[in-house]
Amino acid sequence: MKRLAGWILSSPATLAVTIFLIIPVAATISFTFTAPEGVFAPYTDFFASGFQRTVLWRTFEVAAITTVISLGVGLMTAYVVSKCPPWMKSVLIVLAVFPLLTGVVVRSFAWLVILGRNGILNSFLQWIGLIDAPLALLYTQTSVVVAMVYLFVPLMVLVLIGVLENIPDDLIQASSSLGARPTSTFLQVVLPLATPGLIVGAVLVFTASFTSYATPHLLGGTRQMMMGTFLHQRAMVAFDWVSASTVAAIMVVVIVATVVVMTRIARRLNPMAV
Repeated sequence: MKRLAGWILSSPATLAVTIFLIIPVAATISFTFTAPEGVFAPYTDFFASGFQRTVLWRTFEVAAITTVISLGVGLMTAYVVSKCPPWMKSVLIVLAVFPLLTGVVVRSFAWLVILGRNGILNSFLQWIGLIDAPLALLYTQTSVVVAMVYLFVPLMVLVLIGVLENIPDDLIQASSSLGARPTSTFLQVVLPLATPGLIVGAVLVFTASFTSYATPHLLGGTRQMMMGTFLHQRAMVAFDWVSASTVAAIMVVVIVATVVVMTRIARRLNPMAV
């Protein structure tokens, strides 16, 4: 009876996921196998193109770099916030969440103002005499990574604060009383216990970075094309739906494979974490 009740309660969510997620993704992937040239012809053509392989690798590289930097910055920030007094913690959490209240496009446009040839950063560097001519900061991989980190660090902080707050202070005090230095306590006590939050945050940031469209389009342009912008080009500019579906299918496979690999790594590092 309890099992039946569980199936009944979960059926609306299961039905919604099936209709709005599983069926559309399955239909997109199955569309790639209808090419007249052959079942796997779209995938063969994709990986046969040096340009498309470069786009895939660039996307993976940007997403990986963004995830690593966001993990480092987010973990340090969340750890400091979790140790603050309650009133200060509330203020810092609000400040961390505040950027998320603004749209992605608006925040990406802000970096256009900062990194443009006549933007804030170039103007400041010229004003202090560090450079004579404006630097070409836009439409580079670095500009995309910087904007991505800015977008997703607040998300990482929110995920990690809840995990770090649940670590008992007694464990940290016990580690200190046994002679461990603060660095050793952090690496050997805090970090292993924070592994679940690190994995969840890394998966969220990597997925969002890998599938991002607005930020790479605005700050990377055609020079630093990524899978999201390439998918839009194939679907909305070239109207090549088979190629666009192939790109979407490859993105799904890469994301799923990355999640599986990260989960296995987490289990090896800490079998009790996941």
